[in-house]
Amino acid sequence: MTQPADNTPPAVKRRGLMLVLSSPSGAGKTTIARRLLELEPALSMSISVTTRPRRPSEIDGVHYHFIDRGSYEDLVGRDELLEHAEVYGHGYGTPRAAVERALVEGRDVLFDIDWQGAQQLREVAGEDMVSIFILPPSHAELERRLRRRAQDPEDVVRRRLAQVAADVTHWAEYDYVMINTDLEASIGGARSILVAERLRRRRQPGLTDFVGQFRAIGH
Repeated sequence: MTQPADNTPPAVKRRGLMLVLSSPSGAGKTTIARRLLELEPALSMSISVTTRPRRPSEIDGVHYHFIDRGSYEDLVGRDELLEHAEVYGHGYGTPRAAVERALVEGRDVLFDIDWQGAQQLREVAGEDMVSIFILPPSHAELERRLRRRAQDPEDVVRRRLAQVAADVTHWAEYDYVMINTDLEASIGGARSILVAERLRRRRQPGLTDFVGQFRAIGH
Protein backbone atom coordinates (compact mmCIF):
# COMPACT_ATOMS: atom_id res chain seq x y z
CA MET A 1 0.00 0.00 0.00
CA THR A 2 1.31 3.46 -0.90
CA GLN A 3 1.93 5.67 2.13
CA PRO A 4 -0.23 8.83 2.09
CA ALA A 5 1.39 12.20 1.40
CA ASP A 6 1.22 13.35 5.04
CA ASN A 7 3.01 10.21 6.38
CA THR A 8 0.26 9.20 8.82
CA PRO A 9 -1.38 5.75 8.79
CA PRO A 10 -4.41 5.79 6.47
CA ALA A 11 -6.75 4.59 9.22
CA VAL A 12 -5.82 7.31 11.72
CA LYS A 13 -7.90 10.44 11.98
CA ARG A 14 -5.65 13.51 12.09
CA ARG A 15 -6.30 17.14 12.93
CA GLY A 16 -4.81 19.59 10.48
CA LEU A 17 -2.22 22.20 11.42
CA MET A 18 -1.52 25.82 10.58
CA LEU A 19 1.95 26.26 9.09
CA VAL A 20 3.00 29.91 9.35
CA LEU A 21 5.85 31.36 7.29
CA SER A 22 7.04 34.87 8.13
CA SER A 23 10.04 36.93 7.06
CA PRO A 24 11.18 40.43 6.22
CA SER A 25 9.97 41.39 2.75
CA GLY A 26 12.24 39.84 0.14
CA ALA A 27 13.66 37.04 2.30
CA GLY A 28 12.04 34.37 0.16
CA LYS A 29 9.04 33.13 2.09
CA THR A 30 6.62 33.46 -0.82
CA THR A 31 8.87 31.37 -3.09
CA ILE A 32 9.23 28.74 -0.37
CA ALA A 33 5.48 28.73 0.20
CA ARG A 34 4.80 28.24 -3.51
CA ARG A 35 7.14 25.26 -3.71
CA LEU A 36 5.67 23.68 -0.58
CA LEU A 37 2.23 23.81 -2.15
CA GLU A 38 3.56 22.12 -5.27
CA LEU A 39 5.32 19.35 -3.32
CA GLU A 40 2.79 18.73 -0.54
CA PRO A 41 -0.68 17.76 -1.86
CA ALA A 42 -2.14 17.66 1.66
CA LEU A 43 -1.26 21.35 2.14
CA SER A 44 -3.42 24.24 0.94
CA MET A 45 -2.89 28.00 1.04
CA SER A 46 -4.84 30.31 3.27
CA ILE A 47 -5.81 33.16 0.97
CA SER A 48 -5.80 36.46 2.84
CA VAL A 49 -7.93 39.48 2.17
CA THR A 50 -6.15 42.77 1.58
CA THR A 51 -6.93 46.36 0.77
CA ARG A 52 -3.64 46.67 -1.11
CA PRO A 53 -3.92 47.34 -4.87
CA ARG A 54 -3.39 44.27 -7.02
CA ARG A 55 0.01 44.00 -8.71
CA PRO A 56 0.07 43.18 -12.46
CA SER A 57 1.27 39.62 -11.81
CA GLU A 58 -1.37 38.86 -9.16
CA ILE A 59 -4.74 37.12 -9.57
CA ASP A 60 -7.71 37.94 -7.35
CA GLY A 61 -8.73 34.85 -5.37
CA VAL A 62 -5.39 33.15 -5.96
CA HIS A 63 -2.77 35.42 -4.40
CA TYR A 64 -5.20 37.49 -2.29
CA HIS A 65 -8.84 38.43 -2.10
CA PHE A 66 -8.55 42.12 -3.02
CA ILE A 67 -11.29 44.11 -1.27
CA ASP A 68 -12.03 47.73 -0.49
CA ARG A 69 -11.48 49.32 2.90
CA GLY A 70 -15.18 49.27 3.82
CA SER A 71 -15.52 45.53 3.20
CA TYR A 72 -12.36 44.90 5.18
CA GLU A 73 -13.63 46.87 8.17
CA ASP A 74 -16.92 44.92 8.04
CA LEU A 75 -15.03 41.62 8.28
CA VAL A 76 -13.03 42.91 11.24
CA GLY A 77 -16.16 44.15 12.98
CA ARG A 78 -17.96 40.80 12.57
CA ASP A 79 -14.91 38.89 13.92
CA GLU A 80 -14.68 36.92 10.67
CA LEU A 81 -10.89 37.21 10.50
CA LEU A 82 -8.58 34.98 12.53
CA GLU A 83 -5.97 37.73 12.41
CA HIS A 84 -5.63 41.12 10.78
CA ALA A 85 -2.96 43.81 10.60
CA GLU A 86 -2.00 47.06 8.94
CA VAL A 87 1.14 46.66 6.84
CA TYR A 88 2.60 49.59 4.88
CA GLY A 89 -0.76 51.37 5.11
CA HIS A 90 -2.89 48.47 3.86
CA GLY A 91 -5.13 46.02 5.71
CA TYR A 92 -4.48 42.27 5.62
CA GLY A 93 -6.46 39.48 7.27
CA THR A 94 -7.16 35.73 7.34
CA PRO A 95 -10.78 34.57 6.85
CA ARG A 96 -11.80 32.33 9.76
CA ALA A 97 -14.39 29.86 8.40
CA ALA A 98 -12.32 28.16 5.69
CA VAL A 99 -9.35 27.56 8.00
CA GLU A 100 -11.41 26.08 10.81
CA ARG A 101 -13.18 23.75 8.38
CA ALA A 102 -9.86 22.51 6.96
CA LEU A 103 -8.41 21.69 10.39
CA VAL A 104 -11.43 19.64 11.40
CA GLU A 105 -11.22 17.72 8.13
CA GLY A 106 -7.54 16.90 8.76
CA ARG A 107 -6.12 19.23 6.10
CA ASP A 108 -3.12 21.49 6.67
CA VAL A 109 -3.22 25.21 5.92
CA LEU A 110 -0.24 27.36 4.94
CA PHE A 111 0.01 31.01 5.99
CA ASP A 112 2.29 33.57 4.35
CA ILE A 113 1.91 36.37 6.91
CA ASP A 114 4.01 38.91 8.82
CA TRP A 115 4.92 38.85 12.51
CA GLN A 116 1.89 40.92 13.50
CA GLY A 117 -0.44 38.39 11.93
CA ALA A 118 1.51 35.53 13.49
CA GLN A 119 1.15 37.05 16.96
CA GLN A 120 -2.61 37.35 16.59
CA LEU A 121 -2.95 33.90 15.06
CA ARG A 122 -1.01 32.34 17.91
CA GLU A 123 -3.56 33.71 20.40
CA VAL A 124 -6.44 31.89 18.71
CA ALA A 125 -4.67 28.88 17.18
CA GLY A 126 -2.83 27.50 20.20
CA GLU A 127 -1.24 24.12 19.48
CA ASP A 128 -2.69 24.05 15.95
CA MET A 129 -0.02 26.54 14.86
CA VAL A 130 3.56 25.80 13.77
CA SER A 131 5.66 28.86 12.90
CA ILE A 132 8.82 29.37 10.84
CA PHE A 133 10.72 32.65 10.55
CA ILE A 134 12.85 33.03 7.43
CA LEU A 135 15.90 35.30 7.40
CA PRO A 136 17.82 36.50 4.33
CA PRO A 137 21.58 35.71 4.10
CA SER A 138 22.52 39.37 4.56
CA HIS A 139 21.17 42.92 4.36
CA ALA A 140 22.96 43.42 1.04
CA GLU A 141 21.34 40.34 -0.47
CA LEU A 142 17.93 41.42 0.82
CA GLU A 143 18.27 44.81 -0.88
CA ARG A 144 19.35 43.13 -4.11
CA ARG A 145 16.29 40.86 -4.06
CA LEU A 146 13.90 43.74 -3.42
CA ARG A 147 15.28 45.81 -6.28
CA ARG A 148 15.35 42.82 -8.64
CA ARG A 149 11.60 42.30 -8.29
CA ALA A 150 11.01 45.63 -10.06
CA GLN A 151 7.33 45.60 -9.12
CA ASP A 152 7.42 48.32 -6.47
CA PRO A 153 8.41 51.98 -6.85
CA GLU A 154 11.65 53.23 -5.28
CA ASP A 155 9.95 54.82 -2.27
CA VAL A 156 8.26 51.51 -1.44
CA VAL A 157 11.60 49.67 -1.68
CA ARG A 158 13.22 52.17 0.69
CA ARG A 159 10.33 51.87 3.13
CA ARG A 160 10.54 48.07 3.09
CA LEU A 161 14.28 48.19 3.76
CA ALA A 162 13.73 50.54 6.70
CA GLN A 163 11.18 48.12 8.12
CA VAL A 164 13.58 45.16 8.13
CA ALA A 165 15.30 46.19 11.37
CA ALA A 166 11.97 46.13 13.20
CA ASP A 167 10.75 42.91 11.58
CA VAL A 168 13.80 40.78 12.38
CA THR A 169 13.56 41.51 16.11
CA HIS A 170 10.61 39.09 16.23
CA TRP A 171 12.55 36.00 15.15
CA ALA A 172 12.63 34.60 18.69
CA GLU A 173 8.83 34.37 18.79
CA TYR A 174 8.83 31.53 16.24
CA ASP A 175 9.13 27.76 16.68
CA TYR A 176 11.75 27.45 13.94
CA VAL A 177 14.17 29.87 12.26
CA MET A 178 15.83 29.32 8.86
CA ILE A 179 18.43 31.44 7.05
CA ASN A 180 17.50 31.28 3.38
CA THR A 181 20.99 31.03 1.90
CA ASP A 182 20.08 28.15 -0.40
CA LEU A 183 16.49 27.98 -1.64
CA GLU A 184 16.31 24.22 -2.13
CA ALA A 185 17.79 23.58 1.31
CA SER A 186 15.22 25.94 2.86
CA ILE A 187 12.38 24.17 1.07
CA GLY A 188 13.69 20.84 2.31
CA GLY A 189 13.93 22.18 5.84
CA ALA A 190 10.35 23.41 5.78
CA ARG A 191 9.13 20.04 4.49
CA SER A 192 10.98 18.24 7.28
CA ILE A 193 9.32 20.47 9.86
CA LEU A 194 5.93 19.78 8.30
CA VAL A 195 6.41 16.00 8.37
CA ALA A 196 7.58 16.01 11.99
CA GLU A 197 4.75 18.25 13.19
CA ARG A 198 2.13 16.11 11.45
CA LEU A 199 3.32 13.12 13.46
CA ARG A 200 2.93 14.75 16.87
CA ARG A 201 0.70 12.63 19.06
CA ARG A 202 -1.70 15.46 19.82
CA ARG A 203 -2.42 15.96 16.13
CA GLN A 204 -3.59 12.36 15.70
CA PRO A 205 -6.77 11.98 17.78
CA GLY A 206 -7.55 8.79 15.87
CA LEU A 207 -4.58 6.98 17.41
CA THR A 208 -6.61 5.86 20.42
CA ASP A 209 -8.98 3.86 18.24
CA PHE A 210 -6.17 2.69 15.96
CA VAL A 211 -4.10 1.33 18.85
CA GLY A 212 -7.20 -0.21 20.41
CA GLN A 213 -7.35 -2.88 17.73
CA PHE A 214 -4.03 -4.27 18.94
CA ARG A 215 -5.04 -4.23 22.59
CA ALA A 216 -8.13 -6.20 21.71
CA ILE A 217 -6.06 -9.08 20.36
CA GLY A 218 -6.29 -12.06 22.69
CA HIS A 219 -9.33 -10.80 24.62
